[in-house]
Amino acid sequence: MNDLILHHYASSPFSEKLRLILGYKKLPWKSVLVPAILPKPDVVALTGGYRRTPVLQVGADIYCDTALICDVLEHVRPEPTLHPPHLKGVCRIFAQWADTTLFWAAMGYNLQPRGAAHIFAKAPPEAAKAFAEDRKAMSTNMVRLRPGDATSAYRSYLRRIANMADEHDFLFGMEPCVADFAAYHGIWYTRNQVPVLADILNATPSVGEWAQRVEAIGHGAMTRLTSADAIAIAAANDPQPPGANLLVDSAFQDDHGIPLGTRVTITPETFGSEPTEGELIAATRTHYSLRRQDARAGLVHVHFPRLGYVLRAAA
Repeated sequence: MNDLILHHYASSPFSEKLRLILGYKKLPWKSVLVPAILPKPDVVALTGGYRRTPVLQVGADIYCDTALICDVLEHVRPEPTLHPPHLKGVCRIFAQWADTTLFWAAMGYNLQPRGAAHIFAKAPPEAAKAFAEDRKAMSTNMVRLRPGDATSAYRSYLRRIANMADEHDFLFGMEPCVADFAAYHGIWYTRNQVPVLADILNATPSVGEWAQRVEAIGHGAMTRLTSADAIAIAAANDPQPPGANLLVDSAFQDDHGIPLGTRVTITPETFGSEPTEGELIAATRTHYSLRRQDARAGLVHVHFPRLGYVLRAAA
């Protein structure tokens, strides 16, 4: 197997989710640090347009969205599992809720003016403005909670998580599963990136104790890699054919009347709506795969989860 290359940045919540999963599975990985905002020319060279963080690269195969990347890492190293057999459905559904509803409530709270002021306290004024404009552009297709509404929702969700953390070391038992890592990353941002707002956690001490247990898992064995080297690795490798990559399902599921071999676009439903265009080479129960050519990265296959993404024939 080629090296696992994670394109991420330090303060990215979804990157923290994957860094911990890599640590939990004791998978060695290579770290490519990417910008938090556009332009991201080296990221786009690999993805063809998708610019959310993080992205996982394995040779010339590019995996987008942490939901899909979790499945990839589970296939690479099945134990310890992210999806305990007796909890497989409920932990996936909980993780999907945590990655969306819980996450946006947490970030609506975290990025209120006092939190943003703390984050950018040592940065020039134009940095805060550029970040705000970048995230506004990424949010054109979604309704964002106002700080007051986000605070109310976040408090309620923390109490519900506390009900679970009161019972076990982790949310569904004595060992972590994908639900823990998905629920953790927005709370991690509160604890570690905006500690001036972390008093919201005081009412639910069991959440703090649970978060400490998740944090203690660590990030595992990481080595640095430049983005130029990552692109060179993609160019030097051939992508794996559909059905032979790290995504185990391969049967074609046609829900759109779009045959394989068609030129298509794939776009996130909500946040970060930049499309990726390429030739559709897989459309399975769980994922889409596109074949595309880049001047620097060469021939790459870019993979997306089916849930949360829109498939269209290219104009």
